[in-house]
Amino acid sequence: MNSKEIAQIAVRAADSKRAEDIVVLDMENVSLMADYFVIADANSNRQVKAIADEITSQASAADVEIYQVSGKESAKWILIDLGDVIVHVFQKDEREFYNLEKLWSEAPLVDTRDWIEA
Repeated sequence: MNSKEIAQIAVRAADSKRAEDIVVLDMENVSLMADYFVIADANSNRQVKAIADEITSQASAADVEIYQVSGKESAKWILIDLGDVIVHVFQKDEREFYNLEKLWSEAPLVDTRDWIEA
């Protein structure tokens, strides 16, 4: 499975748990860290945990290796390392504070409209 397919799994899983403002950054030519960053947010730490749990569940079901999950204790910012795809699930205020989209502004946005079923 390639990194774009893994990013699609993460986006669909996040959307299924009503994650808000899901953004995918194409990091391939910007950073050696990952091919894609998936960024989403939610209004409460309970919802942040639910989104992260669904992403890890769907990734596991697709035989995607989950290298690490960080931040579940506070659930303000949960980072899920899926190898070439790094998923960031934030509480809204944390996302605004860290503003990863601005930090990595040279990374092109990926059009994900076809990834999410209406």
